[in-house]
Amino acid sequence: MKQLMLGNEAVARGLFEAGCSFVSSYPGTPSTEITEAVAKYPEVYAEWAPNEKVAMEAAFGASLAGRRSFCGMKHVGLNVAADPLFTISYTGVNAGMVIGVADDAGMHSSQNEQDSRHYARAAKIPMLEPSDSAEALEFTKQAYEISEQFDTPVLVKMCTRVSHSQSIVEPGERVEKIGEYKKDIPKYVMMPGNAKRRHPVVEARTAALTAYAEETELNRIEPGADSKMGIITSSTSYQYVKEVLGDQYPVLKLGMIWPMPEKKIREFAASVSLLVIVEELDGFIEGHCRDLGLACVGKANFSNIGELMPLTVAQQLSTPWAVGAKVDGEIPPRPPVMCAGCPHRGLFYTLKKNKLTVLGDIGCYTLGAVAPLAAVDTVICMGASVSGIHGFSKSQQGKADGKTVAVIGDSTFMHSGITGLVNMAYNESNATVIIVDNSITGMTGHQQNPTTGFNLKGDPCAKIDLESLCRAVGIRRVRVVDPYDLAQCDAAIKEELAANEPSVIISRRPCALLKYVKHKAPLTVDTDKCVGCKACMQIGCPAISIIDGKAKVDATQCVGCGICQQLCKLGALKEV
Repeated sequence: MKQLMLGNEAVARGLFEAGCSFVSSYPGTPSTEITEAVAKYPEVYAEWAPNEKVAMEAAFGASLAGRRSFCGMKHVGLNVAADPLFTISYTGVNAGMVIGVADDAGMHSSQNEQDSRHYARAAKIPMLEPSDSAEALEFTKQAYEISEQFDTPVLVKMCTRVSHSQSIVEPGERVEKIGEYKKDIPKYVMMPGNAKRRHPVVEARTAALTAYAEETELNRIEPGADSKMGIITSSTSYQYVKEVLGDQYPVLKLGMIWPMPEKKIREFAASVSLLVIVEELDGFIEGHCRDLGLACVGKANFSNIGELMPLTVAQQLSTPWAVGAKVDGEIPPRPPVMCAGCPHRGLFYTLKKNKLTVLGDIGCYTLGAVAPLAAVDTVICMGASVSGIHGFSKSQQGKADGKTVAVIGDSTFMHSGITGLVNMAYNESNATVIIVDNSITGMTGHQQNPTTGFNLKGDPCAKIDLESLCRAVGIRRVRVVDPYDLAQCDAAIKEELAANEPSVIISRRPCALLKYVKHKAPLTVDTDKCVGCKACMQIGCPAISIIDGKAKVDATQCVGCGICQQLCKLGALKEV
């Protein structure tokens, strides 16, 4: 029976139907729902790994054991997993192994804009690129066939608009495929002598995959009424082209984005007067066409910055297109902000009050950089705050002592902050790291992590004790504070910054949005006492506003955390 599915849910269904039995991922928007959805199938073992490198290595281990496997991540997560990726390309697989990567063109929830297609070419691994949910399901199944036919891991590239849009799919039945492990040292032990013999195998495989790309139905030519222009496209860009142009011009849709066919592209180009490449971000297809000696129009017309939109495609192709109804007037901006009652707010207020340099990290707490808090000085990538503060402090030769902290979340610390802390202890860095422990992986939608005591399916499991872990790597000064208590936070930060050795402060309180968290009654404002000084506005809480010169609390948002009460010297904010 046909169903509407998100693209990510369709990938999960494809994993189920293909007989995948092992899934390991790290959550990252827009890829997260793939693993969350596949975990609902009891036939598939699914887990959250501490980071993407671990997830990919675990998936390879499952493939080695003869089970079809999968690991999923967002585009920057593939950077973390790049080390095993390039070598697994050399070893090949036993059972089929599929790697899901979801790009975030437009940077809706990412620190950079990155085109993962380059990884496929650089690692010499085939990549499939679905354009809707139906293809997401079918391409995932096809990826396993390609993986086993050509002895290679296969990348399936999603993007925000395909991952998070719904379209019709027709689910099928699960087909189990179970193999056996066979010892093969020359194939799987990548010491230099063996690796040298595997490289020619990879090159021969690429040639065979290029020949496959010529014949596979993954790459198809759709005829058009007018051959004065032909378009080569893929993924969500294909949807925009068809929405704008319909069947007006012929289209070569590439579902296998690497390796790309050569003969098919040449023949298509020869059949049209003008060859146009429509693709998001980099000129990946365009570069391939130019390498083939083909004249084409691409990034000269379509920007490599941000998402494409149907209107942009219509404008660049000089094609009339109805954009539909427009909203009258300007839409007010909605900047991202920490939720009302967010446990990170009190901590960042304290850091700002003490005028500290703050090296931040990836998570909800990145919003500590947003006004009025504006307390974060730098954010690079997962774990970079801890590694970065070591280099910052050492290079300042004591000038930064007592003035600089690193802030990192509990999940991000487990992902890649631990090694930075080991470096701090080992090389005796005089700096303070603050782990903001909100008892969940918050930014990607409340996924469990090794510090929560629960696994992906919500079952109780081993819980990493952050205090013990920090002490075990060599940090002697470790303490826990409640971020709702501003005086306690202030005292702890001052004391640890004054110490002449590395230290860790764990700012611990569960995310205010967790279902099990019980809130206090919302606060109210005594208008007789309120003088409109706006001291309560310094924390940037969305539940507080100034109306007619007086503070006002939105009872539908306020969770009664009491941080604003601690700022009001006149006692105008009261519990109901």
